Amino acid sequence: MKSMMSAAGPVSLADPKADLSTHREAVLAALARVIDSGTYILGPEVEAFEIEAAQSIGARGGVGVASGTDALVLTMVAAGISMGDEVITVSHTAGATVAAINLVGAVPVLVDIEEEGYCLGPDCLDGALGPRTKAILPVHLYGQPADLECIGDFAKRHSLALIEDCAQAMGATLHGRKVGSIGDAGCLSFYPTKILGALGDGGLVVSSDEELLNRLRRLRTYGWTKPQFAEVPLGRCSRLDEIQAAVLRVKLDRLEEDLAKRRALAEAYGKAFADLPIVCPCPRHDASHVYHLYVIRCDRRDDLREFLDRWGIGTGIHYPYPVHLQPGLTETARIPAPLTVTEKIGKEILSLPLYPGLSAADHGRVIDAVRRFFGKGSS
Repeated sequence: MKSMMSAAGPVSLADPKADLSTHREAVLAALARVIDSGTYILGPEVEAFEIEAAQSIGARGGVGVASGTDALVLTMVAAGISMGDEVITVSHTAGATVAAINLVGAVPVLVDIEEEGYCLGPDCLDGALGPRTKAILPVHLYGQPADLECIGDFAKRHSLALIEDCAQAMGATLHGRKVGSIGDAGCLSFYPTKILGALGDGGLVVSSDEELLNRLRRLRTYGWTKPQFAEVPLGRCSRLDEIQAAVLRVKLDRLEEDLAKRRALAEAYGKAFADLPIVCPCPRHDASHVYHLYVIRCDRRDDLREFLDRWGIGTGIHYPYPVHLQPGLTETARIPAPLTVTEKIGKEILSLPLYPGLSAADHGRVIDAVRRFFGKGSS
């Protein structure tokens, strides 16, 4: 069938360049500041960003690392999780969550998700608990906070570490608290398309446990307790660099503005699609969603995606392959019960374009195309 793409060009699923455009001059000034300083690794920009980011989340401190995956790995090592220990998490997540568990030699225990929020189902925890369980790693997926009230109560009752995967949810809140400040530690990613995106990879661990933060600072630089003296085992080289920290400081200062844009776009989608046979994202009670991704569910997902492609609308599937169906991630995994919801929604979910730089015109084109697919014409 002939393409129906608008003369204006395609609408991207994500566009880090567009998101950066409103901060361009401030970012260039920050880059120049770092270049002129002559300090490029673990200098004043990283230190300032760690403080500012932790304060924005409500944690005592932060430790900048090389990526969101490293944030998870180093936090588990710092929490004493090691070979053969079990970590409960979900199969419906980016592969990095489970890859991090594998990298510390632990066993991923994969449980099902809630059908509405798509996050770890607290009702699954009892059946997943075992004698070697050491931690729970809930994922705040798509920008929606997991039910940390129930999950946290379970973790406390069984003396388990609670490590939050906040890679997609910086700025989200639950019962008035920012995610990342609720568990023992929160792990963030600054991949360019994330809520707070760098110009490359970057990560951060936030916590109010000073001892844990000190262990993380040593682990990120070879286990050094002083220059060139490694005293802590399992250390590695994983450091957020000065240039990325400087860029992130600029964007952090404008984070609430960007979150407001995301929420406004999401709200407009919800209103425009209210009469369609699709399921739109909805914030958990007493929580704020930050819409890292706008994920709908539709029992005609593949047909809808093909239609939108012909209209020049970029879409994604997050995620096309649940972790438990990826042999490279599940060699040692334990799956205590069928992952019924995970497998069901995997056939229905579709991510639509949503990012701060999305123009009103392109947002309208997405709405119009989705409505046309269902025979509703222009909204």
